[in-house]
Amino acid sequence: MSFSSFDEQMMRQALNLAAKGLYSTSPNPKVGCVIVQNGEIVGQGWHEKKGEPHAEVFALRQAADKAKGAVAYVSLEPCSHFGATPPCAAALINAGIKKVIASSLDPNPLVSGSGVKMLQNAGVEVAIGLLEQESRALNCGFFSLFERGKPFVTLKIAQSLDGKTALRNGVSQWITGEMARIDVHRGRVASCAVLTGIGTVIKDNPQLNVRHIQTPRQPIRVVADSHLQTPTNAKICTDGGRTILACLPDFATQKTYPDSVEILPVSADKSGQHIDLSILMTKLAEKQIGQLWVEAGSVLNGALLDEGLVDEIIIYQAPMILGDCAKDAFRLPEITALNQCERFIVQDIQTLGDDIKITLHI
Repeated sequence: MSFSSFDEQMMRQALNLAAKGLYSTSPNPKVGCVIVQNGEIVGQGWHEKKGEPHAEVFALRQAADKAKGAVAYVSLEPCSHFGATPPCAAALINAGIKKVIASSLDPNPLVSGSGVKMLQNAGVEVAIGLLEQESRALNCGFFSLFERGKPFVTLKIAQSLDGKTALRNGVSQWITGEMARIDVHRGRVASCAVLTGIGTVIKDNPQLNVRHIQTPRQPIRVVADSHLQTPTNAKICTDGGRTILACLPDFATQKTYPDSVEILPVSADKSGQHIDLSILMTKLAEKQIGQLWVEAGSVLNGALLDEGLVDEIIIYQAPMILGDCAKDAFRLPEITALNQCERFIVQDIQTLGDDIKITLHI
């Protein structure tokens, strides 16, 4: 189906509105809606927070009587079922919308295609697929959750020019500058959860929360902690935020933590010594964690990459060299031929102060 340049302009506005919910809608998708009557925007809105009205409702409220006979541009198929809020497809029908242009079908089986069918059965014209890739990218975690049954995994690395993440003595604060560190917090809060390894918890006692920017919510902290070594007085256990400690079943009852800490038993991998990371991803998806941000050491980084569980790598590269004895970003099996190496697609490169941010996709 062909779309006009005006259609594209309106859908980009809907996507821009959707992005306003970047820090607040998890685990719901980020959705924007623009209502147009005779070439003029008469209503617009976005989904602001889980449990609150969806984008279409805010746009219809603004449009009021002008919604009758108008065109609605929505960045995701309008929902057709009763959840925390009534179905948006029904709201559009009741308002007299004559046409709906949606960027993508909703991957949630409770919705997928049924929102379109509800609209069409009511005589509303429907078109799907305008700027679909942009919509999917904005909601990569939401689509991953329903299409693959696992989170979209972003691996964050702060490194020197020679690919080192810390000195041999473990000192790493600060390799990158303030602008890069603030950007890391944007990545954290845009995700449902932040994953790290037990080595990082013991060595750094990190908070792994969002501090440098305002946010209505904090991401869940997840620790890959096979033998449940996380200290009961660790910051991530005592600050009141939600934390998940993923361990082998035999260790699940060996310590008592505050109520904000959940112990998640995960089956062992082939070695029998560590949790199976693939199973961990499935269990996190079952908890509606669709977008996972990883800040870990070389062991967990390497294991995730080696098992094909990484979707995106974000490298913050500082203009310094740490030398041969410094710590590497990945611990991986030896590679003996270049054709064994993973090739990445460069999605974006930008400058943050003196540092460079490189976004790579698998």
